[in-house]
Amino acid sequence: MRIIMAIDILGGKCVRLTRGDFASGKVYNNDPVDVALEIEDNGLKYVHVVDLDGAREKHIVNYKILEKIAAKTGLLIDFGGGIRSDEDLNIAFNSGVKQVTAGSIAVTDPSMMMRWLKDYGNEKIILGADFIGDEIATHGWTERSDKKLINFISDYCLKGVKYVICTDVDKDGMMKGPATEMYKKILENAKVNLIASGGISSLKDIEDIRDSGCEGAIIGKAVYEGKLKLKELRDLC
Repeated sequence: MRIIMAIDILGGKCVRLTRGDFASGKVYNNDPVDVALEIEDNGLKYVHVVDLDGAREKHIVNYKILEKIAAKTGLLIDFGGGIRSDEDLNIAFNSGVKQVTAGSIAVTDPSMMMRWLKDYGNEKIILGADFIGDEIATHGWTERSDKKLINFISDYCLKGVKYVICTDVDKDGMMKGPATEMYKKILENAKVNLIASGGISSLKDIEDIRDSGCEGAIIGKAVYEGKLKLKELRDLC
């Protein structure tokens, strides 16, 4: 299973939110590039970079920082937040990312999502499936759709999606354990490379996610708060 470190950018700084609440933002480093360099120095390969400003403004915002991370490290970057148009998508890829996560657009404009999958391939376009209860959340988790999580993922997998990042909004930033049982249900209904996100706070959480069949796990606040060390994650890898 891949270990993927999260770098969330708000106001040009590395922050973490709790349950998607922008008012809860806590700054952990004024320069996300320094965070990326530290991640690489500790032997990790993968980062999940989220443009929180972009998610709120509904277009990519922090691409200059993205360019610097790509230029100064060899990290494999997947990027999300504010990807709503062909222009946003092109900016992200031109900034050096390996994959782009499309979440809200997959709900609001399925035809565009399918075109991106066709044009770029399912190795480059990740489906973002963030949920509250059993419903998909969109627009930086500020809105709930009428889409049911398992059906939403299953339908897109039948249409060619290969990777899905799945975040339980209620668990995100809480460090009280991930939505392991939900991940098991998803994998019972869809053949997909599932990447778990939200609530991870211990090595046991990571082991449980691995045993559930997930292909990857995104870890953020537990590292920034010192509950997990980058060296521990490197040793897992």
